[in-house]
Amino acid sequence: MTSAAYRTTAEKNPHGATPPQPPTPEGPLDLVGIGIGPFNLSLAALAQPLGRLRTAFYDQRPAFHWHPGLLLEGTTLQVPFLADLVTLADPTSRWTFLNYLRARDRLFPFYFAENFHIERAEYDDYCRWVSESLPGLHFRHQVDAVRWNPERELFAVDFTQLDEAGEAEALGRSYARNLVLGVGTAPYLPESLKPLADSAAVPVIHSADYLDHRERLLKAEHITVIGSGQSGAEIFLDLLRARPAGRERLHWLARTPAFAPMEYSKLGLEQFTPDYTRYFHALPESVRNALVPQQWQLYKGIDRATIGAIHDELYRRTLSGGWPDAVLTPGVTVRTAGRIGATRIELHLEHVQQTVRSRLTTDAVILATGYRERNLTTLLAALDPYMRRDNAERPRIDARHRLILDPCVTGSVYVQNAERHTHGVGTPDLGLAAWRSAIILNSLTGGPAYPLPPRTAFTTFGLRPAPIGDVDGVPQPPATPLTRHL
Repeated sequence: MTSAAYRTTAEKNPHGATPPQPPTPEGPLDLVGIGIGPFNLSLAALAQPLGRLRTAFYDQRPAFHWHPGLLLEGTTLQVPFLADLVTLADPTSRWTFLNYLRARDRLFPFYFAENFHIERAEYDDYCRWVSESLPGLHFRHQVDAVRWNPERELFAVDFTQLDEAGEAEALGRSYARNLVLGVGTAPYLPESLKPLADSAAVPVIHSADYLDHRERLLKAEHITVIGSGQSGAEIFLDLLRARPAGRERLHWLARTPAFAPMEYSKLGLEQFTPDYTRYFHALPESVRNALVPQQWQLYKGIDRATIGAIHDELYRRTLSGGWPDAVLTPGVTVRTAGRIGATRIELHLEHVQQTVRSRLTTDAVILATGYRERNLTTLLAALDPYMRRDNAERPRIDARHRLILDPCVTGSVYVQNAERHTHGVGTPDLGLAAWRSAIILNSLTGGPAYPLPPRTAFTTFGLRPAPIGDVDGVPQPPATPLTRHL
């Protein structure tokens, strides 16, 4: 193992203390994490106090940032502040959001603000505070490949260390008994709009990059937002507020049958509990496949405050007579798109319920079309012969969030936010981050490193309990035991 594998960022934490140094590279690591988003950051934070558990987490970015293009002023998380990196598994952890406030001398202002849902920018700063204080996090480390070494019974992780310009500086390799993949999701661009998005002549951008292009977009004569989720709603509202009354020149299109509120009733939210996750995982594959699209309002809806703010802003613009020049149309798909002249875009639309087709000419398009799981084919190419797949060729994942591999692989590969097809709509939800991290660490250590409640919902899902042992008839082998190290 090269020394580069353990080189950390040089930044100090906000209080001037140098972050603790990682362990010296003697022998294999117990766990290597690939990607440092909120989910692997949660895992790293909860793993840190577990005695001699040796971990390293790699990310090619220079530092932690969470959706920087969507940190609009005043936008909040859609989960309470208790859904931080650690609290729902260990409220006594030093990495809680409340301890972050204490370290920033902001506990009393937060107390009097009475905000259950914090601003996204604050959550981003909280995560960065954790990332700058934890040992074993290696930014500017691009993981190139992983493979199983049967002679050593270890995973080999090859990476490239990057310099400040993002260029290759050194090559390295780590060996680990177990892996966890937390590479996150990537912005999704519809096939019909990909060619335009790749062109610099016309502004067709994904919502993930909105703030980087906001000034340019506001100069466009006519703007179209595509997508009815929370991001699309927030961007439409931001554009609406920035345009003069009567000359808004905005279109908001969506495939969903309505601009609908997110399911936020208290019993409805129990579909984001561990109880529901276990229930969903135990369902037949065909049932799971049919169920996820039906639950779109659980994760594609808009919070009621944003819907209300949009209606209030539109209504305010009618006070002097007339209607705002803004068109909001759900139930519409974009069939194809092309460029007119040098700078204009033509969208070919179809209304599904009316079976009517039309065309829309616009000067800028913002794609609030969501995210998809990153393609891991290249990264995991060497592990592909060992992986078990379902009928749709997706990786099979057990109840402990592990890839189901050939029994000859004695190590475990855990996944974070890549298992919606097996664990349901709660997979990307921040509220389940700490719980999933605890499941992974309990599996790794072979014991209750973090005791978890046997029940988390008032709702009883199904008529028989979801099995916690076997998954789809495949026995659950223990993770590579670490008890000899703890």
